[in-house]
Amino acid sequence: MNSSSSVALTRRRFLTASAGVAATAAGGGLLSACASSVSTKSTGASGQATITVMTAANEFDAKAIAAAEAAIGAKVKTVVFDITKLTAMLASAQPPDVVRGLGALDTPYIAARGIVQDLDPYFAKSQVLKVDDLDPVNDTWRFDGQKQGSGPRYGMAKDYSQDDTFWYNTAHFDQAKIDYPSETKPLTYDEWLDLGKQLTKNKGSQVTRYGLNATGLGVFVSFMGMIASAGGQLFTADLSAVDFSSPEAQSALQWYIDYAKANVGPSITNPNPDGWDWPPYQAGRMAMAKDGYWFGGAISGDAKIAATSRFAPAPQFGSTRVSPCHGATGYWIPKASKNKDAAWKFFEWYFGGQPAQDRATSGWGIPSLKSLRTKLPQDKPYQKQAFKVQQAELPYFSVLTFSPYARVEALDAVLNQHLPKAVKGGLSLGALADALNTDMNKQLSAGKELVK
Repeated sequence: MNSSSSVALTRRRFLTASAGVAATAAGGGLLSACASSVSTKSTGASGQATITVMTAANEFDAKAIAAAEAAIGAKVKTVVFDITKLTAMLASAQPPDVVRGLGALDTPYIAARGIVQDLDPYFAKSQVLKVDDLDPVNDTWRFDGQKQGSGPRYGMAKDYSQDDTFWYNTAHFDQAKIDYPSETKPLTYDEWLDLGKQLTKNKGSQVTRYGLNATGLGVFVSFMGMIASAGGQLFTADLSAVDFSSPEAQSALQWYIDYAKANVGPSITNPNPDGWDWPPYQAGRMAMAKDGYWFGGAISGDAKIAATSRFAPAPQFGSTRVSPCHGATGYWIPKASKNKDAAWKFFEWYFGGQPAQDRATSGWGIPSLKSLRTKLPQDKPYQKQAFKVQQAELPYFSVLTFSPYARVEALDAVLNQHLPKAVKGGLSLGALADALNTDMNKQLSAGKELVK
């Protein structure tokens, strides 16, 4: 499964620690444990190096592990990702050698805390993972201390989607006698919401078909994309605060309030009980799903739905066309790893070898190597159409810088606390912005203190 699909199923985060765990992860004891040298190795009874890969459950079966071991000449042990366990392993100087994460959201956090290895020297020497072949999405794994997209490379994406693009079911459009979205010209958010209203079906007070889901991959990150499209920025220049009082942010908040009040899709006041968009989309209970190219992997498993599914560019909130990735799931190597060279061989096998080839042909995401794009599936009409739309969308990819001082769950939690009050009419737009700024900036300020 690709970066964004796993994101949708797990609420798209890997740093899910409490504030106490985050404080431990930033502490001097942990950071001092990160000084192990590259040449130090952990070995098994046979004398063969062993690398530990901390990953999602069922990411690698026995066959995949055997293939990895044959490719890298080392034993591979997998452990299920758990932030408490990761923190303990780092603090005890027995870290995993490869760790799963989300480049778009995790890179500033782990870079600021000094726990991640700079991989530039490895990329410079690699004959498999060449910098000029890296898809721009891999820039989400770069951070120079002030912004993402520049500075050292701290990891690599396995595949990705431009997550604000959306899929739609033509059968619902035909039934409502509505023209399909353009394959080249993005809808405005207002046009998209209007389509959602036209496509929503009700039976009495019950919604039988949602017109769209506008924030299937997270509310805070959706605001980041909307505000960027309007020419603004949600985080301040030093990434230590948010500003929801800007005109761009106020407009985005108002749009979301209107969307939630219209009840045309799952929202913060009416969450999707299925947890992600595929079940209602497959069942004909959702006409448009903003989930990105990866969603086509799910669609390919149902021939009936695939026959009527099509792909569309990311809607735009303003005149600055952006089409970001909110996930970029991949792996990073802890600075304290005792097996960095073997871990890098794992990188080359996983990101540039047969697993990368297999992922590209599956349709569950865009390859993170440009040379593999042509392997994306194009056999079926919907696949050809999606490939065409996706190719035209690529130039609008943007890296949106996330703050190193907070986790997205913490910021989404603040939205969950205050947005419903505005949707239900008890909180003005200005008061909502003030509340969001106050509570989010407390989180960010506390996080900044931990990494000084």
